[in-house]
Amino acid sequence: MRVLKSFLVFCTVFLMSVAGFSLPVLAASSAAIRSYDDLEATVKDYVGQSLIKAEFGDADLQGANFQGADLRGAVFNGANLTNANLQGVDFSDGIAYITNFAGADLSGAVLDSAMLLKSNFKNATVSGADFSYAALDKVQVLELCKSASGVNPRTGVDTRESLGCP
Repeated sequence: MRVLKSFLVFCTVFLMSVAGFSLPVLAASSAAIRSYDDLEATVKDYVGQSLIKAEFGDADLQGANFQGADLRGAVFNGANLTNANLQGVDFSDGIAYITNFAGADLSGAVLDSAMLLKSNFKNATVSGADFSYAALDKVQVLELCKSASGVNPRTGVDTRESLGCP
């Protein structure tokens, strides 16, 4: 009986989405849920939301506002975060492989143990960001060290030291 109910719910949701019907908003972070794995994410305001382990694979989040959001363990693989506001986010243990952070503001962000390989940080603001134990390519580190400064207000870690700047 439980399997039949699950199947009927799935079919109903599928048919409603094909017919263009939308479901009512059920949670405060439902905007984030709707954008997961969505190439054309339209809602781009995630200020202060709890988005722990959220998945934004290949999402177009250009100019999105994540200020103060809890993004621990979130995944942004292949996402476009150009000019996004990531001030004060906690992206500890997050994954952003091949992600575009060009022009993004990461001021005061915590990126402890984040996997950020093959990502673009050109013209990103990283004042007060904590990159402790983050996985970065050497090219990325050199780019970030050009403008890295400050101390993270939450962890007390120096940005340049967390990057291993020369």
